[in-house]
Amino acid sequence: MGVKSDEWIIYMACEKGMIEPFSDRQVRKTADKSYISYGVSSYGYDVRCAGQFKIFTNINNVIVDPKKFDDRSFVDFEGDECVIPPNSFALARTIEYFKIPRDVLTICVGKSTYARCGIIVNVTPLEPEWEGHVTLEFSNTTPLPAKIYAHEGVAQMIFFSADSPCRVSYKERDGKYCGQTGVTLPRL
Repeated sequence: MGVKSDEWIIYMACEKGMIEPFSDRQVRKTADKSYISYGVSSYGYDVRCAGQFKIFTNINNVIVDPKKFDDRSFVDFEGDECVIPPNSFALARTIEYFKIPRDVLTICVGKSTYARCGIIVNVTPLEPEWEGHVTLEFSNTTPLPAKIYAHEGVAQMIFFSADSPCRVSYKERDGKYCGQTGVTLPRL
């Protein structure tokens, strides 16, 4: 299994529709704004988050149970900046929609700009033939409020190619998160 380069990522995005929308370069600045970078990098792709967030709260005093999740644990928020309470987290989704090839496994890692502020990004692997908007979890590990910027880089996807396609893909297993389009809460 090997890591894929920027040339492969550009080919797969432009010719096979693996990433939509797609930026074939690192975007750091435009004429009027500086960004936390997004777009293709040497061996990955820096994704952006959309402006829809679910911020964790315990105002309803519910128990967090992945088998019987109560969506009252979140407050919905839309905007260009999301403030995450101390020692809490928020969910968002990528702007980019992914279609992962059958012989590729994708891992998501946080960007150093956020990590240096105590904000950790957590995403499970994108398995072969998974597709959708990626639900991102931002953990604020600090005792202070922390800010996330929508429409800017938040995490990097790294693509690993296998020596041969998998026997059974995520799609063929009827993966419960395949085809998700918004911020998706736990499912059973």
